[in-house]
Amino acid sequence: MIVFGRGMVACRIKEEFCCRQIKEQPRSLDSACRLLKRYKPAVVINCADYSGKNADDCERDKGLALGDIVFSTIMLAEACIRNKAKLVHVGSGCLFHFDYKEGRPIDESSKPNFFDLFYNRAMIYADSAVNVLAPQFDILVLRIRLPIDSIPHERNLLTKLIKFRKAIKEPNSVTHMPDFIRAFKHLLRIKARGVYNVVNSGALYYPGVLEIYKQYKPAYTYKALSFKELGITRTNLILSNKKLIKSGFKMPDINEVIEECVEKYVKY
Repeated sequence: MIVFGRGMVACRIKEEFCCRQIKEQPRSLDSACRLLKRYKPAVVINCADYSGKNADDCERDKGLALGDIVFSTIMLAEACIRNKAKLVHVGSGCLFHFDYKEGRPIDESSKPNFFDLFYNRAMIYADSAVNVLAPQFDILVLRIRLPIDSIPHERNLLTKLIKFRKAIKEPNSVTHMPDFIRAFKHLLRIKARGVYNVVNSGALYYPGVLEIYKQYKPAYTYKALSFKELGITRTNLILSNKKLIKSGFKMPDINEVIEECVEKYVKY
């Protein structure tokens, strides 16, 4: 097993599976095939993500974003097919507009439609490419959202919320990393293929998270506001994880694990 990527999720997978991590994304089919022939992995995990600072930077460097997220994913997919390796694409669930009035969680059959930011468009390109191949080849697509963990990291949702000091009131689906790892192992064990939303049950209310944090840091202050008041372009949504649960995995409600997550984060 090898994992491609340098971000929070790739590093966590490397630690949990004790596998080789390749931080540079392949830029050609030849380079991807050479790496697979060298290490001969049965499973290739692709955590391709933009190597810039944040999603907004993608607007300024679209070529780099395409290379990091889209082209490298396609190269790895083809290399895996040629070398008979299973590809696990760890992608994003931030692909949709969501109607909070209707409130129906988005399942895997829904068609991505959030094209407002180039970062999200790039994620949709990559997601679509591997999804087309999944019915015929050994490809598993894991859609995660806003990974949150007890280990501090710049990409950790908890770190972002604490640093930003502004919390929107709209609830969101998130992925608790310990539960993600357990779900990942389950899906590998049952030899799953196709796309799965790997998010916790329930939805996270950000001001509630920061209230828990304030129990440990009473002097901490933040502002709760609506997403409209925040005035930036982002996707907020709730994903369905019924397909994952139907596969035999019990995914905890995020509201049942968040207090312990914050406590461990503070003490880390």
